[in-house]
Amino acid sequence: ACIAEAQAALQPIPGDCGDEYRTPPFLTASGDLSHHLSGFPAPFNTRPGSDGRTLALSGTVWEPMAGYSRAVRKGTRIHVSGTTATHGSRAIGGADPAAQTHFCIDKIAGALQSLGGSLEHVVRTRVFVSDISQWEPIARAHGERFGHILPANTMVQASLIGDEYLVEIEADAELD
Repeated sequence: ACIAEAQAALQPIPGDCGDEYRTPPFLTASGDLSHHLSGFPAPFNTRPGSDGRTLALSGTVWEPMAGYSRAVRKGTRIHVSGTTATHGSRAIGGADPAAQTHFCIDKIAGALQSLGGSLEHVVRTRVFVSDISQWEPIARAHGERFGHILPANTMVQASLIGDEYLVEIEADAELD
């Protein structure tokens, strides 16, 4: 009875597991630290490119080798390159396609933030999956993050670079 009474007094944390670290209020073991923060630095470094472009660069060895940027902004449009669940030399999310999808979307959100946008500005996503039988957990994770935005979307099966990758996502955004 005491446990039930204590549980009834609890208030749920909004969002999904991990959102407490990704979006305000920023919850920690010490509580909400939002009032201590004036802001966070952009996740990716940016620099001017040619023709009025702004480039967001993640610093991976692949960008200069293959000649691309994590994302490019020109005017009111942002294009985010194919994004996998990679952090450094590690694939995040293991064999869980939903976890990999959430990590990809987190990286996309970081690229957009670095260029002045957000997930709410996304108008198109392209989802590439290595095994089409895993489409449903990937689609559900996409729906959790984009269900209120409803961008145009395509999902296709593709051979991805690296057996550890279950999903890769591209995004296009249009700022107001």
